[in-house]
Amino acid sequence: KMLRRSPRKKQSSSLPNSPKEKNVEEKSSWEQRFDELCRFKANNGHCNVSQNYAENKSLAGWVNSQRIAYKKNTLSSNQIQQLDSIGFAWDPREVLWNTTFYQLCVFKT
Repeated sequence: KMLRRSPRKKQSSSLPNSPKEKNVEEKSSWEQRFDELCRFKANNGHCNVSQNYAENKSLAGWVNSQRIAYKKNTLSSNQIQQLDSIGFAWDPREVLWNTTFYQLCVFKT
């Protein structure tokens, strides 16, 4: 005797129905965060949002997740290009090291 599966419930219209639709929603969310980062840079002169940034902790988390996604090669080339265009530091420790080293060289001369 074969068992029949019960029909699946129809998804709510607020949920994406296909991966393509989900991707559009994620991109929209990504663009919103990118705009927040642009405003942060306009106010602070850099894109290095501290993990302790009290005004917008979720932006700090988003910036960190972009660095992780970059390392895992999961960002689109368009997202990378957009972040590069505003001077996003993919490795802030390397930037800090290079800046400090440059200051040392200037000091020694």
